[in-house]
Amino acid sequence: MAHPFLIFYDEMVKMIKQSRFILTILLVLSTLLTGCTPKEKTPLVVFGAGSLIVPLKAVETAFEKQHPDVDVLTEFHGSIQVLRHAAELNEPIDVVLSADHALIPMLMYTRNMPDTETPYADWYLKFATNKLTLAYTDQSRYGDEITADNWYEILGRDDVRIGLSDPRFDAAGYRMLMMLKLAEKHYQKENIFSGVFNGQFTEPLRDLDRENGTVILVPEILETKSGSKIFLRGSSIQLLSLLDSGDIDYAVEYESVVEQHGLKKVELPDAINMGSQANQATYESVEVRLDFQRFSTVEPEFKGEMIEYGLTIPANSPNPELAEEYIRFLLGPEGREIMTANHHSILDTVTADQLQNVPETLQEFISSGE
Repeated sequence: MAHPFLIFYDEMVKMIKQSRFILTILLVLSTLLTGCTPKEKTPLVVFGAGSLIVPLKAVETAFEKQHPDVDVLTEFHGSIQVLRHAAELNEPIDVVLSADHALIPMLMYTRNMPDTETPYADWYLKFATNKLTLAYTDQSRYGDEITADNWYEILGRDDVRIGLSDPRFDAAGYRMLMMLKLAEKHYQKENIFSGVFNGQFTEPLRDLDRENGTVILVPEILETKSGSKIFLRGSSIQLLSLLDSGDIDYAVEYESVVEQHGLKKVELPDAINMGSQANQATYESVEVRLDFQRFSTVEPEFKGEMIEYGLTIPANSPNPELAEEYIRFLLGPEGREIMTANHHSILDTVTADQLQNVPETLQEFISSGE
């Protein structure tokens, strides 16, 4: 029989060998795991108008599925704010998408990148459209009696609470002002505009009728009075939660947003909903001006016209080639299908401003340009 010490010694040797084996396995696994650390994804920064949240989130998912090495980072604001992030705050953004194409030349063509003679953009594409509609819910006051024939009278009632996206920051806001002035002419009813807004702000909105149309002046300080029927927010998307909670009764929203969120709506006639090319001349009879120097390099004037969305790649984009690929996806068959499925159709005819400056990879999508 072996000596007890020898037995103990043999067991210790076995344990040490086993420990070394386990340690070796752990070292190998550690090396393999370190070597298999996922490659860091390339960020693609996309800033869009709030009305694009639902479709662009779906585009993000589909694009990342096709490009697993890309991380699309989307952020949404009122359209003016979107472009300010690029052209005033100099943030590194790869793609900007505005609910008003005219804001791109206004805010990006006219401003150069720091210490350069290069503007933040020198081209854009008009790629989508929309139209205005009046949104409400089951909770809305007079929701059981509002129609396409009396909506403006109901909005004029003192006990009706109305959401307004700030026209100093959001295209939907200044388009709502335009729509109410167009409604006066269409219905041949005076004071639709004043019936909604008079007495609601510390500094009033002013509408001036001129020979060639109406100019609406927005003051630098736009604040509602205590007890006002108007609820002012930075973008039209922020009004949705107020509709849902019952804090407001009605809001002018883009039709795509109303459909996406299953809201009730009053359809507005083409003459005032700003979604009809045939009514372009009518829309041009009204404009909104900020009654102060909002931007250092431009006159802040917003012209009435059919709603057309615009997009571009800022000149300081960190990943311009990837940005082009993203736009190709958006304008291609799968992107169009996603947009349409989310009630936001891309224009059949994509047009370009400053066609000669549009990247070659995007030229095939353009039907016409200037």
